[in-house]
Amino acid sequence: MWKKQRKPSRHQARTLITDLNPKSPIAEQFRTIRTNINFSFVDTDMETLMVTSSGPSEGKSSITANLAVVFAQQGKSVLLIDADLRKPTLHYTLRTNNTVGLSSCLVGTQTLEETVQTTAIDNLYAMTSGPIPPNPSELLGSRAMRKLIHDARAKYDVVIFDTPPVLAVTDAQILSNLCDGTILVVRHKQTDIEQAKRAKELLDKAEGKLIGTVLNDMNKQKQNYYYYYGD
Repeated sequence: MWKKQRKPSRHQARTLITDLNPKSPIAEQFRTIRTNINFSFVDTDMETLMVTSSGPSEGKSSITANLAVVFAQQGKSVLLIDADLRKPTLHYTLRTNNTVGLSSCLVGTQTLEETVQTTAIDNLYAMTSGPIPPNPSELLGSRAMRKLIHDARAKYDVVIFDTPPVLAVTDAQILSNLCDGTILVVRHKQTDIEQAKRAKELLDKAEGKLIGTVLNDMNKQKQNYYYYYGD
């Protein structure tokens, strides 16, 4: 049975700091992450990127969306896909509808072109999750998913996936094997070290290419030396 999604509450709506305040120190940090990602693929093209975390509430969805924005600001055509088919959030962030999306495309009721939405940000396109299916892992590991990735590669410069936490379900492991690179988000004073290590082990077993970790929610006062040039 497909689950009906609730309307976003006020606290679920996110802001994209990289779009609203591109000259802020935080936006500069996202550009630094973008640069580091580009350096990780100095000899090859980075076309598909996946962002995940070890557990929930570590900020991966906000980081994924802001990364997509800074890549779009670089002039690349970017497709941001909400591949969290259990607790999707991209439609909250973009304040858009989620009647069709990734799940619709994977079951064949809609095409890639029919599920991609334009956004208010130049060069940034989005595919929400669509209706929540009863079998997310099977859909993400299907031939239809591989075809979608193949078609998206041909149409966009960068495809970025927001996925569920690694330790919660197998979805992220499945996608990590299909993407060029994976980013693991950890949250300061929240992420357990052993859980982060376990998440890395699972991604390695899935033969995913873990290219780096983003430390989220670091105390700004402790990082004044780093923010100096952004000010």
